[in-house]
Amino acid sequence: MRRQKEGSQSHLNTEGINTKFLYLMHIHDSAFPIGTYTHSFGMETFIQEDLIRTKGDLFHFCQMYLHENVAYTDGIFVKESYQEEELAELIRLEKICDASKNAEETREASSMIGKQFVKAVLPVSDTPSLEEWYQLLQEKKVIAHFPIVYSLYAKDLAFDLYTTVLTFLYSSTIGLVHNAVRAIPLGQKAGIEVIHRLIPEMEKATVNVLNRDLSNLSNHAVGLELASMQHKYLSSRLFIS
Repeated sequence: MRRQKEGSQSHLNTEGINTKFLYLMHIHDSAFPIGTYTHSFGMETFIQEDLIRTKGDLFHFCQMYLHENVAYTDGIFVKESYQEEELAELIRLEKICDASKNAEETREASSMIGKQFVKAVLPVSDTPSLEEWYQLLQEKKVIAHFPIVYSLYAKDLAFDLYTTVLTFLYSSTIGLVHNAVRAIPLGQKAGIEVIHRLIPEMEKATVNVLNRDLSNLSNHAVGLELASMQHKYLSSRLFIS
């Protein structure tokens, strides 16, 4: 289904910064229209409960989200779908991804972002795997969860697995920081400081994801799961999830 590139497991991209990398940077621009600015994945519940008030609180929340949630769920789906060549197994992976998301809003958010991502990149990218996935989406055979379509896109553009997982973790975490800066609220300088503290954490989480497989899937961040389920009952909300 997809092109296999030699050396895809290397942690170092010897090509360095090139034009291709700019395409990857572009999809991580906060203005890229995939709707991440409308989702908090349960964080808004903690903010309204006054549990996230400072940049220190935000760092610790994002650190938990990264290591105890994404690195045990979506990060593994990114890795597994990158390594999978059989279409039937990819569809199976997405069904597992869907089933792993207990909170309704989180499950729908992942699909909404994934669909928007596909619609945004297809007209401007040469991504045969994503084109095939979009056809399956039109036939209602897949849901287009974000970890799956992100992995298909990055692999079609020949990014190595390490870069694919690392940038997915970056995207998942940075979006929360940007949303928290608006919701708490915090100053832009505080947001920048949190992001810089999180970058080494993303590197550690990526290494952990690369050493995990489907047998390591876990939803043990119970507090976050409950906050995600409670979110739709908040009396006022800035975010969809």
